[in-house]
Amino acid sequence: MGLNRLRDILGRHIANRKGDVYHKDIPSFCERLGLSEPPDNDRLSKKERLTASLAKTPDHRLPEVANRLLDECFLDEYSTMSSADRNIIQDIIWPAGPDIPKRYRREIAKALDIDDLFVDASKFDQLLASLFDMLQGYDDLNVFLGESDESLEAQIQRHVHRDPGGWSVEKLFNELDAFEVTDARFRKFLEGLASPDVMPDVQAQRRFVNLVNPSLAKCGLEMSEIGVKDGYPLFTLVTKQAAHGSRPKNLIFASSVKPDLRFRDAVNNDVEIVTNVDKVLVYDEPISSDGIRWCDLQAWWKKLHSVDDDDTAKKQLYTRLRHALPKGSPPQRLFFEAYHEKFSDHIPRLPALLPEVWLHWDPYTVKQRGKDALIRSRMDFLMLMPGGVRVVMEIDGNQHYSTNGRADPSLYARMVAADRILKMDGYHVFRFGGAELQPGSGQTIVGDFFTALFRRFDVDIATL
Repeated sequence: MGLNRLRDILGRHIANRKGDVYHKDIPSFCERLGLSEPPDNDRLSKKERLTASLAKTPDHRLPEVANRLLDECFLDEYSTMSSADRNIIQDIIWPAGPDIPKRYRREIAKALDIDDLFVDASKFDQLLASLFDMLQGYDDLNVFLGESDESLEAQIQRHVHRDPGGWSVEKLFNELDAFEVTDARFRKFLEGLASPDVMPDVQAQRRFVNLVNPSLAKCGLEMSEIGVKDGYPLFTLVTKQAAHGSRPKNLIFASSVKPDLRFRDAVNNDVEIVTNVDKVLVYDEPISSDGIRWCDLQAWWKKLHSVDDDDTAKKQLYTRLRHALPKGSPPQRLFFEAYHEKFSDHIPRLPALLPEVWLHWDPYTVKQRGKDALIRSRMDFLMLMPGGVRVVMEIDGNQHYSTNGRADPSLYARMVAADRILKMDGYHVFRFGGAELQPGSGQTIVGDFFTALFRRFDVDIATL
């Protein structure tokens, strides 16, 4: 139902772009939006060619088309897309996320004063305009006749900015319809209010988070610090079960050898790979509330290697990650390849499957460290998912439970002990026996697992 409505709305707005392009430019325009190739027929009008292109575009690609169209409309000051249509599109393509019942939204509003909502008034107004219909109540005729502008935007200027205290936060939320909007929109609203754009003051950010968290805790949620942007903390809404004790600082992965690293600046936790730089990847971008998606990893790769086009970056990155997999573990290779084959059309906005991720690192070997050695150094696969969820996937060969072909209880004990530590630290750990990841049945097992995993953590594949 949602995709049918999405197709209808996209159809109207894509057809309306007929005045923005010449016939000769329609193929590149459609490609830019992610649409299927339009018919090359001089007897068709521009509108007919655009409409035919959308009709040929399969359902699973519509959310990406919608995202690209929204990006273009956002950059185009002359866009004819209404806030209402924009919101309908967003509500269809945004993952639902955790429930935030109306009762606790009202508690949040009652806990806040207007002064708690923003430091930068203009950025606050931009946030509201990006999420709500600020022109509701506007009447062209009344304004033309000299009567007051009763749009929501004008009322906020009067009662929030020019007359501080004129509206309570509860009144503002009510006028914005914030008590009724989808959970995803309300989550983005809270995260936007806590952002360094709207709140360029660390103490003000933390005060806001401390004020809203008691109410969020009653529905199993919290605003959690996940990173730093331009020196300011970044907060995202997560389930308390998923919230990790600390934010990611270094992600060292795709390493076929133990990294030879050192701290270039121990105060700032800046890590430098000294030798075998080509055998280790270090992701050093801020990690958002979406976790690390393939599109994030690809954008980082493009910048790191000065790659111009997406296709080249995608192929290079996939090849590099695949090359990091142990040559002696066909099941691990099948697991990686099956994920990308199963979800090939959705991969850009799905969590990136990161291979060979270093969890613990010690300059000493296990032999040198002895009984105090860290139990597990490296994870087979890691996913950093939306909402701060961290998922570890381990592929177990016989080396995990036997020595020289004989069962070794001590190996098994170390493995389950390491799992307990990871789970206590907030990771979700899933194990696969190498014997079940065989060609044919293995691909089905991998596909079913990730489908269930995304359902479990509210990653809506249908809207990607």
